[in-house]
Amino acid sequence: MTKHSPSTTTRFWVLRIVTVLIFVTLLAQLARLQFFQGAGYQQEAIVNRTRVVRVKAPRGVIYDRDGRILARNTAVYNIVLIPAELPDDPDYEISQQKRRALFQELYDIIHEKLAALPPPVVPTIEPPDRKNPKLVIEASQPPQPSVLTVDEMDALVLERELGSAFLPIVVASNLPREVAMAVVEETYRLPGVHLQLQPRREYPSGLLTSHIIGYMGPIPKEQEKEYAEKGYAPDAWVGWSDLEYQYEDVLHGKPGVRVIEVDVKGKEKRVIGEPTEPVSGKNLILSIDLELQKIMFDALIAGVNPKRSTSAVAVAVDPRTGYVLGMVSLPVYDINAFADGITEDEYNAIVNAPGLPLLDHAITGIYPPGSTFKLVTAAAGLEEQIISSKTILNAPGIIYLPNRNFPDDPDLAQPFVCWIYKSGGEHGDINVLEALAESCDIFFYKIGGGWPPGDFEGLGVEQLAEYARMFGYGELSGIDLPGENQGLVPDPKWKRIAKGERWVTGDTYNMAIGQGDVLATPLQVTMMTAAVANDGILYKPQVVAAITDAENHLVQFNRPVVRREIPVSTKNFEIVRQGMWMVVNWEYGTAPDAALPDIEVAGKTGTAEFFDPQLGRDLAGNLPTHAWFTAFAPYEDPEIALTVFVYNGGEGSMVAAPIATEILQKYFELKARDEATGAQSLLDQLEAIAP
Repeated sequence: MTKHSPSTTTRFWVLRIVTVLIFVTLLAQLARLQFFQGAGYQQEAIVNRTRVVRVKAPRGVIYDRDGRILARNTAVYNIVLIPAELPDDPDYEISQQKRRALFQELYDIIHEKLAALPPPVVPTIEPPDRKNPKLVIEASQPPQPSVLTVDEMDALVLERELGSAFLPIVVASNLPREVAMAVVEETYRLPGVHLQLQPRREYPSGLLTSHIIGYMGPIPKEQEKEYAEKGYAPDAWVGWSDLEYQYEDVLHGKPGVRVIEVDVKGKEKRVIGEPTEPVSGKNLILSIDLELQKIMFDALIAGVNPKRSTSAVAVAVDPRTGYVLGMVSLPVYDINAFADGITEDEYNAIVNAPGLPLLDHAITGIYPPGSTFKLVTAAAGLEEQIISSKTILNAPGIIYLPNRNFPDDPDLAQPFVCWIYKSGGEHGDINVLEALAESCDIFFYKIGGGWPPGDFEGLGVEQLAEYARMFGYGELSGIDLPGENQGLVPDPKWKRIAKGERWVTGDTYNMAIGQGDVLATPLQVTMMTAAVANDGILYKPQVVAAITDAENHLVQFNRPVVRREIPVSTKNFEIVRQGMWMVVNWEYGTAPDAALPDIEVAGKTGTAEFFDPQLGRDLAGNLPTHAWFTAFAPYEDPEIALTVFVYNGGEGSMVAAPIATEILQKYFELKARDEATGAQSLLDQLEAIAP
């Protein structure tokens, strides 16, 4: 069979058909790209030559009542490389040589300038010594400079060039300003090298306000979506505790946006459209007086034995407004340690230290209030006419409460003793003024639970609990700080649910003197004292008194907020106040050393038993005790209410009262100085112009 090759004509037509098909395919693809996908590719082209630059808004500043800065913004100096702007050459080997030479020169400049500076002091982080606990975690040092090696720079640049060559690489961080400026002076011959200013939160008051100001950190992963919806950048830092957390929305501000067009090397050519300027965060003006805060801090440190007490608190408020004047919780930690991202060693040193330094014991710690609670019992007894100022009750050193099931069996009776009984004494016939002054337990047992059973009924648990809640116990005070604990006012229902037991008269006895299951924060005790001082107005405690904008124009002034007026008559409050005056100024009062020469102080001591399995009992079988002292002054026109609490401190009159006396004395010295100079606080000036 003979084979014939295709003719020239056939081949020509096949070529024509193939050519037409190719052109039709190209036209179809062109049409698809032009008409169906053109908009998308055009958008990608725009994206490739434009950059959206987010401009961070300055965070609001926090001031004390006199305008002293407690939290502000500073800059951290970093040096960065942008791979797309580095020297380039068609010959890869030459390009690499040029780049490594640039990296080496940059490295040498930075290290030469750093070497000329004094050597940095690097703190040593020691594990906590539980036998010798510290109430102060030492202040941290600023982060030390960090510089990448030439090989590290080279490796990161090669990695970044695979897809994100326009993003900066931090090659030197936390540089001193003089070193960073020296590098900037050389950037004209170091292409791709730039200065980056990274905002840093700084806390000049450091240890003094660690539990008021708080600290910041990266956005928690579980809240990334929530913050993204508010317009936060993924790398933004937010408040994690205290005021930084509570007022995040106020302090944060609103970032700005600039859309720029860049050339092939990523350099800015022009701004597209109108940029959105950042809106600075608002400033907080606190009611806190930093000078008083330091006085309270120093007095606590000097007056507390850290080998015995792992924590202590001092809280001062203005009883006329509810403004917090000072609030110290020990142990403290340095919030500046969190400003740049705390190291694991630093964090463990804080978390594992005795006394839980991250816990604000003033508002979160709950403790039996002891005899400070007798102010509530006295006010309730007077108002409910269980007693009057003239009522005399006999107060031996010990009484025996009969067993309700076997009332005639004295062997089953429960003993209730007064503190004076331990030294073999008793108070005898006594009225409410003397009972407050001498802190007689037997007197208040009888007011609370009655005596003898069926004869003098007393208040009873329901009325006693009701008055406790009126004075602010067992509920949140509403202070503008996170983490507040409401404490506990026990009653029969609570005991039945919590312990599976019924309420007995002995529980009422214990409650009447602030023992048993009653638990309160030092802030609650302070607000109770303020209410006694001001004739029954229970204020909401406030730390932030005013808010201003970036130009310091007043935005908001927080007027005093009344939570309730306690239904106790002025006459009965005056009796309670007289009893507190006698605590300090009567020869038989429990705190005569708390008296000041020119200022009349009224106060109440407290020594509250508590159980701690690590402490156990002493050799005599006694439980350890917290030390309390709460006071107000001046007596006739109160302007400060103060509470001092010392964990496991012992006798309130011997430990807490001297600390409070030191604070009050220096507070009035500050006041006298300001009056002599005519000084007016920033807060007073803002209040004068507030609507």
